[in-house]
Amino acid sequence: MTKATYYHAGCPVCVSAEEALLQHLSPNVKVDIIHLGEQPDRVAEAERVGVKSVPALVIDGNVLHINFGAPIEALK
Repeated sequence: MTKATYYHAGCPVCVSAEEALLQHLSPNVKVDIIHLGEQPDRVAEAERVGVKSVPALVIDGNVLHINFGAPIEALK
């Protein structure tokens, strides 16, 4: 099973991207949804995997920056 992590900040851009994108992933993809506004302790993790802005989807170590909601620096 493939694992993906969706990082977001809860803003309208992030929520819209989540609703539009995640429904198209295969059911074989396990998605963890991380709201960095509610889980600020996970910001360092997001940075380590290469997230520069949110919303971002990380699949198998590849970061897909979706639109531009907020820079990762704004979430610290």
